[in-house]
Amino acid sequence: MAFVDQISIEQVPRTIDPARHAMLDYGVAATYFALWMKYRRTHRGAAALAFINGAMVLGVSLFTDYPGGVWRKIPFPVHGTLDVVQATVAGIGPAVMGFANDGEARAFYSQAVSEIGVIAATDWHALERARIAA
Repeated sequence: MAFVDQISIEQVPRTIDPARHAMLDYGVAATYFALWMKYRRTHRGAAALAFINGAMVLGVSLFTDYPGGVWRKIPFPVHGTLDVVQATVAGIGPAVMGFANDGEARAFYSQAVSEIGVIAATDWHALERARIAA
């Protein structure tokens, strides 16, 4: 059993397949890089945290064994565990970087909550089942 199998939200079915998860990942990375551009001249802490999160999401996505992965070294369930790490960084990052009460922190809090929802709704073993069936 993978770590992410233990993360569930009652009545949230695991309907996000690996391809859809990849699309979400690249969209999240783009969102974080857009936040970095938005905050780079006005809020250094938020800009740095946005860049860190964008790089984390993009890097893990490029190395994940799923549709959209380029180098495919990270198994999809391990990617889920790394998603938990990234959601944690987004959620506690504003406090660690000293801007927990600034308006800019809201984007990180909402993204962390959204990420937990995606983690809970992702079918982390769809690729394994498809390979066994093939």
